[in-house]
Amino acid sequence: MKIGFIGLGRMGAGMAARLREAGHELIVYNRSPERMQPLLELGASGAANVAAVCEAEVVFTMLANDAALDEVVFGAHGILAHLKPGGIHVSCSTVSVALAAKLAQAHGEKQQGYVAAPVFGRQDAASAGKLFMVVAGRAELITKIQPLLDVLGQRSFVVATEPEKANLVKLSGNFLIGAVIESLGEAMSLVEKGGVDRHQYLDLLTSSIFNVPLYKNYGAMIADRQFEPAGFAAHLGQKDMRLVLAAADELKVPLPFASILRDRFLGLMAHGGENLDWSAVGGLAAKDAGLVS
Repeated sequence: MKIGFIGLGRMGAGMAARLREAGHELIVYNRSPERMQPLLELGASGAANVAAVCEAEVVFTMLANDAALDEVVFGAHGILAHLKPGGIHVSCSTVSVALAAKLAQAHGEKQQGYVAAPVFGRQDAASAGKLFMVVAGRAELITKIQPLLDVLGQRSFVVATEPEKANLVKLSGNFLIGAVIESLGEAMSLVEKGGVDRHQYLDLLTSSIFNVPLYKNYGAMIADRQFEPAGFAAHLGQKDMRLVLAAADELKVPLPFASILRDRFLGLMAHGGENLDWSAVGGLAAKDAGLVS
């Protein structure tokens, strides 16, 4: 299949490489052209602009935020203007529910397909094809792209026919991860200030009732106080808390913890931490407790 891929950051580069290594004809585009080079070495074709990518049957986007995706789709040389009728845009980006709904309507009016497929997993999972895909869109479109999703992820969860509902699920998941990070940091600071070794405490937790990757991976980063390099930057975490609160506002669902997390991320960013891994939010409790300066 002829596939386009736009957005070759930490996640997108690994995902695009998976598709190329699976034997698909691949056209790639990234605003910073040097990021295309590793894909070109794998045999992908480089595009000079977004319009050129739209020669493909299916175009994936993996972009950082609403503004970037809006420009790639609705810009003068964007996907909406150049994807052929019957072509499919698959957005793997974590964006707002409102933008996902807008995209679904706009593509439908152009007789183009649109599927939202945001992902759970970090850079290593993207490179290994071990992502979890949250998928929503028309059934016939999902059936067509399912072999591609199987290359990218270990499992796809189809949650709805309306694409924006996949983004709602993804944002809710990131809210939960943020809550785990914050609560781990608070609990570790409590026991450490009480004289218990934080690494020993983490081992106890993750060898018993919290024996899950989320607690092990983020717990280790918090215990080690090692927040660089960023697998997922703190400013993106703050963006997701803002988006989940916007969705909650629209649905009239109070999310008091999400409001706290938004402020915790803002506090981290105010002190220069916006490019640290978002697990650095879990390190704020140690500062609040006077354990670190």
